[in-house]
Amino acid sequence: MKRRIALARTLILQPKIILYDEPTSGLDPITAKEIILLMQDIQKKYGTSSLIITHDVDCARVISERMILLIDGINYAVGTFSELSSSKDPKVKAFFKH
Repeated sequence: MKRRIALARTLILQPKIILYDEPTSGLDPITAKEIILLMQDIQKKYGTSSLIITHDVDCARVISERMILLIDGINYAVGTFSELSSSKDPKVKAFFKH
């Protein structure tokens, strides 16, 4: 509920970009999916862009158009979920192992 209220307060300011820091962290799968759907709805309805910092690979798969993988604080790889998840690079592959 707190995350939804925070989003509502943010939308009042009509931002062009919204920064999300671990938006699904600590949530059960059902609530996490609801938050992801809410983020998608906000992007479509208000035309906002989103910068999402997450370790949740499923969240990134569902919501991202483009991903940047940071390794040791360095912009290591950039691409779509599909491109990165099929990478042959062992460091990149490690992010997508289940």
